[in-house]
Amino acid sequence: MKSIFKSVAIITVFSILTRLLGFIFRIYLSRTIGAEALGIYQVSLSVLFVLLTFVSSGLPLIISRMVASFRVSNDKKAESRLVSTSLLFSGIISIILCLIVILFQGIFKNLFTDESCMMILIILLPSLVFSSFYCVFRGALWGKDNYFALCISELFEQIVKIIICVILLGKTLSVVNSAISVAWAFTLSCVASAIFVMVLYFVYGGRLSKPSNIYKSLIKQSAPITGIRAVGSFVQPLVAFMIPNRLVKLGYTNTQALSIYGIAVGMTLPLLYLPNTLIGSLSTALIPDISMAVAENNTNHIEKRIQSSLTFSIFVSSIAVPVYIGLGEMIGQFLYADILSGTLLMKSAWIMIPMGITNITSALLNSLGYEIKSFVNYICGALAMFLCIWFLTSFAGINALAIGLGLCAIITSFLNIRMLKQKTKVSINILKPLIKIVLIILPCSALTSFVGSLLSFIFPTFIVLILAGMISVITFILLCIIFNIVDISSYYVAIKNKLKFKKNKVKS
Repeated sequence: MKSIFKSVAIITVFSILTRLLGFIFRIYLSRTIGAEALGIYQVSLSVLFVLLTFVSSGLPLIISRMVASFRVSNDKKAESRLVSTSLLFSGIISIILCLIVILFQGIFKNLFTDESCMMILIILLPSLVFSSFYCVFRGALWGKDNYFALCISELFEQIVKIIICVILLGKTLSVVNSAISVAWAFTLSCVASAIFVMVLYFVYGGRLSKPSNIYKSLIKQSAPITGIRAVGSFVQPLVAFMIPNRLVKLGYTNTQALSIYGIAVGMTLPLLYLPNTLIGSLSTALIPDISMAVAENNTNHIEKRIQSSLTFSIFVSSIAVPVYIGLGEMIGQFLYADILSGTLLMKSAWIMIPMGITNITSALLNSLGYEIKSFVNYICGALAMFLCIWFLTSFAGINALAIGLGLCAIITSFLNIRMLKQKTKVSINILKPLIKIVLIILPCSALTSFVGSLLSFIFPTFIVLILAGMISVITFILLCIIFNIVDISSYYVAIKNKLKFKKNKVKS
């Protein structure tokens, strides 16, 4: 437990810094380049993410698992051969993908509603090659439980991206040129982070050896994961193509449709993903931890991890819901000077709960080796999302995206939990805490809205958001403690024992 808490703490601290910088950067972008340019960039980026899936989805996970198993047998030579073989394999795949995009530009152009998206995609292509190297070194550091190196590289990438983007956007640019500048910032930051993580790998004792026939095992294990995640990665670009087209059918212009999509995906969704900073930290630490437990056949350890991580994810993903419901419009206006982003935030806040459960249960299934079954669950949820977007956009507009995302997360999390019960024989009951959470969210949201409205007559918006947000979070946590959703007694005992241990150590 000490090891997992330390890992989660390291990842969380750096994740918060990285996400905070990314959040500030997102606000800067939305105010500097506008919703239309942000929408064009997001559509192009969604296609790049599909290509990235082929080189960076299955490999890091499999490399981390194999490195973790090599640590058990202390086989450093096999580890270095694995990294060398993976670099060669991923590099070749990324170059082939770049050539496919360049040679078949006509096909890709037909997918975009704006012709400038193709130009931006070409600018983003070099990041594909360097990301393929980055993911290999990252997977090796992950398998060694070197979370400091893992997290510092992500923070470094975010800092480089912000610096380059601020320099390139230093003067007034057109919509297309603004999107191009952001694309160059993304590409150059990927180059810098790939070099940086390679240096970290060697600094922390990593080595390269002559590639061996281990690539057969690597391909055999990573191909199913890469394949299923590649199919799953088409969800984002399909949404990026579907929503603007459906909005245009409703009578919006192409520019208006891209702007609305940019607001929803570039402004609102990043706020909804904030709880994943903590949940993602736990997920990152769980994968090698549970993988080693599987290798050692430690079923008791696996059961404890599943139960505690599920409880943690439900609590964390719910904290911000009353804040967003009560202060959503004010947050959108303050951060982005856009009332629509705030309205979407208020209406979409509820989806953070099923999204958090989906995040942690998917990580648990991946750790146990059920990636394909986890993917099937996700596809079931994604199909429901597509149906929502296709049919509900005519009635709900852009709100159909939030409904679809929420339904996708609910279906996926339900199927994941059912599968965890079947595969691990663990008794999982989250219905009771979920009902309690919902009953707590309702009065907390009303209180937050009332306090926010009251304080707005006295204080400026920034102070209102701070004070009302703090009151909301404190009230929520206190009610969770009162209704026994959060058990602080265990933390109190753990802290007391730790202090007692340190005191005895000093005396001896």
